[in-house]
Amino acid sequence: CCLFLSTLREGANFTSLHCTFAVQTEIEELQAIVERGNLMAAAAKLQEKLKSLENTPLDIAITGPSGSGKSSFVNAILGLHDDDEGAAETGVTQKTMKPNAYPHPKLSSVTIWDLPGIGTPNFQPDKYLKQVNFNNYDFFIIMASERFTSHHTNLAQEIQKMGKRFYYVRSKVDADLNAERRKRHFSKEKTLHKIREDCIENLRAVGEASPQVFLLCNWELADYDFQLLQETLENELEAQKRHVFILAMPNISAKILEKKKAALQEHIWEAAIVSCVIGAVPVPGLSLVCDVALLVSHMILYSVAFGLDDESLTRLAEQVDKPVAELKSAIIKSPLASEITHNFALTLLSRSACGALMVAEFLLKFIPALGSLAGGGISLVTTRYMLKNFLDEAAEDAQKVALGKINI
Repeated sequence: CCLFLSTLREGANFTSLHCTFAVQTEIEELQAIVERGNLMAAAAKLQEKLKSLENTPLDIAITGPSGSGKSSFVNAILGLHDDDEGAAETGVTQKTMKPNAYPHPKLSSVTIWDLPGIGTPNFQPDKYLKQVNFNNYDFFIIMASERFTSHHTNLAQEIQKMGKRFYYVRSKVDADLNAERRKRHFSKEKTLHKIREDCIENLRAVGEASPQVFLLCNWELADYDFQLLQETLENELEAQKRHVFILAMPNISAKILEKKKAALQEHIWEAAIVSCVIGAVPVPGLSLVCDVALLVSHMILYSVAFGLDDESLTRLAEQVDKPVAELKSAIIKSPLASEITHNFALTLLSRSACGALMVAEFLLKFIPALGSLAGGGISLVTTRYMLKNFLDEAAEDAQKVALGKINI
């Protein structure tokens, strides 16, 4: 067993990757199981962790006065237009009278909550938080479309008392900019600075010592401070929730796509280790079956995260007023999620150099001890190679589709 784990580490070196602390820790945790001879238990442990990454619940609460753009912000985060199916209801009158849950269209573990408006005569921060079940949420976005008032800071103080994080967002900055454009000597930068300083002064005036305010436009989410808000949230979320949060973000910028790729790439190692452990079990054909299933599930996840699926492409085509076929024509290197099947994975394996490795692994199963040892290393290298290649190609296609490189 120790020899097997040594081979696993050598496999890491063979792939020319640096074995991160997380991977080394994972191997050390597995050693106790493997030394007892229970390789399948080790594989099950890692598979459970991989599943938990995508199933980690993340609940984001959006609150603020009625008319501050809460519902539109919910839709923007979900990548939906206000009139899309499953979108939060918007309008000029108050629409949200109770907490409304909006599941992410691609990640079922992520929910955006549109909370009732604050600032009404009956509004009391402590009672409000109990009424909206504050324990359900990981953090709060507190929105204002004009001035921040004592209603915002009173709510923030109650949220802080209850051990939750909150973030101030000033919405509809595009409307302010459009109004200022009619003036001579208009400066976008100076106007945004003025809006930000005004928000900070208002918050300080009602008791907020050192406020940070993020300026946003729900219709142009990639502009202004959304990137900064996203990075702030990433830094303050714990690891698993951070992973899910990144995958849930709409594909509106090159930086978000790069972050998604990096987040997915981090866990290729764990998938490869699962494959390695199963590959060491001396049952002819078992590793091939498991590797194909593992490849299919991860490739589908990558495609969906990058918006390379029929539903996402149909929605994008409607938003940019382009035929779906035109968007699909930019996808050259990777298939759509619906096209990723067991036969597709087998075809990829057979066409690559890794196909030969898989055949060798199958034959080595019939050689006691040596077969198991070699099989684990071959499975690790094969899985890592296939997933990394697929992720690189899917990310490249996503850049073309999502960022308008086909004249969207």
